[in-house]
Amino acid sequence: MFSLVALSISAENAQPHIIHIVADDLGWNDVSFHGSEIRTPAIDKLASESVVLNRFYVTPICSPTRAGMLTGRYPFHFGIWGGVVSPSQRHGLPPSEQTLPELLEEAGYRKRVLLGKWHLGLASDKFHPLNHGFTDFYGHYNGAIDYFSRKRFGELDWHRNHQSVHEQGYSTDLLADEAVRLIENSNDEFPLYMCIAFNAPHSPIQAKESDLDKVGFDPSGPRAKNTVSGIARREKSPDYGANGKGNTVRQTFAAMVTSLDENIGRIMRALKNKGMKENTIVIFHSDNGGIPNHGGDNRPLRGNKFTTWEGGVRVVAMIRWPSKLPGGTIYPSVSGYIDLVPTLTSAVGLKTPPNLDGINLLPFLKGTHPPENRSLILDEKTIVTDRWKWKDDSLFDLKNDPGELNPVKHTPDAITARLKTQLAKFNDLKGSQNLTRLPKPEKWPPHEWKLPVEPAYP
Repeated sequence: MFSLVALSISAENAQPHIIHIVADDLGWNDVSFHGSEIRTPAIDKLASESVVLNRFYVTPICSPTRAGMLTGRYPFHFGIWGGVVSPSQRHGLPPSEQTLPELLEEAGYRKRVLLGKWHLGLASDKFHPLNHGFTDFYGHYNGAIDYFSRKRFGELDWHRNHQSVHEQGYSTDLLADEAVRLIENSNDEFPLYMCIAFNAPHSPIQAKESDLDKVGFDPSGPRAKNTVSGIARREKSPDYGANGKGNTVRQTFAAMVTSLDENIGRIMRALKNKGMKENTIVIFHSDNGGIPNHGGDNRPLRGNKFTTWEGGVRVVAMIRWPSKLPGGTIYPSVSGYIDLVPTLTSAVGLKTPPNLDGINLLPFLKGTHPPENRSLILDEKTIVTDRWKWKDDSLFDLKNDPGELNPVKHTPDAITARLKTQLAKFNDLKGSQNLTRLPKPEKWPPHEWKLPVEPAYP
């Protein structure tokens, strides 16, 4: 009896495993618990067991969100904002920035894994995930890879650590296969940290025939009307989009989300089967809003990816930790991508670094403290609070106008002054892309996107 009690106490006090799942270009109305016609039972179930972060903000485009979620700092500090770190650019996530996996190493996380999309620098191996605290990497450096060939600009972009991987399959399935394998083979003595950065449902709009057959909704119906434009193009892959059945972009996109959802379900079942589910922190969110002409749907929010309207920066998000957080609840206040590092470091008992821009959300998610009256800077012209949003020199009352349809005509002087003063801090935060002197490659794109070994940069 004594040994059983000891084991129970040990399990309760064990460091939590962390599974961080990131979708790519998933819109607000692309999950069924938000009313979408796309069925997402696994994500819905996860939401029912989680604290749903109903006002979770990211940046309007991929790379800055990924940089901020790994550092807990506004990516403006180190020149990643306003656009992605594209394959031809010479900057990336600076090695001087401390990342979550580097911090977790101090807390005993021996296995720190990144699966999927990196998108934080291709100009040097100094930008490689393994040089930012991860012990294992399996995925791609670029965005917008082909789901079947895993190529970008004609070159294979699929790697295990530093080596190219040639294999068959659909990328969403392959990433989940790897996640399940790592969970099944995890060492019970040590906590696992794994970030699974799916490229789904980002373009190219490509789906398996089997997933297209599962979609089954009428794109001319009331929810899908005017959501898509055009017919999905047929590519060389026999499994791509239009399969002779007249699939629209929205249908193909829905099939991609279906695959994403099913694979998230596989990951959750693997955690359960391994006995890890109760003491695993699972975080799920999108990196930005969807793109309507690529199949995404952000309604009833205004705007889309590339904009700081709500549809571009307010995304589906949730955090599940059964042993500590009340599942099936909604956190209604502002939170965001920069809060993940301070929240997770607090969860594992680490002292939060003092230079972070995000805050520890745990006291608010647990309900032990009321939410802070805080603001998040979304870009140089946009800042948001629980009620107010200052965007492009106009004030919006999100409490009474969540669709951002009408700027406030008679703006309260105290509120606008406070928001403008806080937004002015952007200029103090803004840093340069500090590695632009890296030499350009002799051949572009490089063969199989091998990252060049560069000398230490200034």
